[in-house]
Amino acid sequence: MDIVAGKNAGIDGLVAGEAWIATSFDPKLMELIKVRVSQINGCAHCLHIHRQDALKQGETEERMLLLSAWRESQRYSDREGAALAWAESLTNVAETRASDADFEIAHSAFSEDEFLALSIGIAMI
Repeated sequence: MDIVAGKNAGIDGLVAGEAWIATSFDPKLMELIKVRVSQINGCAHCLHIHRQDALKQGETEERMLLLSAWRESQRYSDREGAALAWAESLTNVAETRASDADFEIAHSAFSEDEFLALSIGIAMI
């Protein structure tokens, strides 16, 4: 296989995946998830990009500043908390083994399609 063709096919697949997620899951919440996962991963480039994208989706600076302490804040809904807990669980899977409790809470907070889009979105970031 031609390396360039393979690279382009891979990029096309990622773009298609992102487009599907955008139609299957709340884009504002997905950007918040991307910011949180980028915090955990320690990626300054990703934080910069996803912070800007979250602001464009209507997210506030205050909520992004509190994101690493979302469990102690009253600024996040139960649904957002379920998504954030699942994002942390999957991002830290080597340590957490993706807890059953986080799975159950997130799975019950979203439809099957939304939960699938959320999980794939977390994995992609």
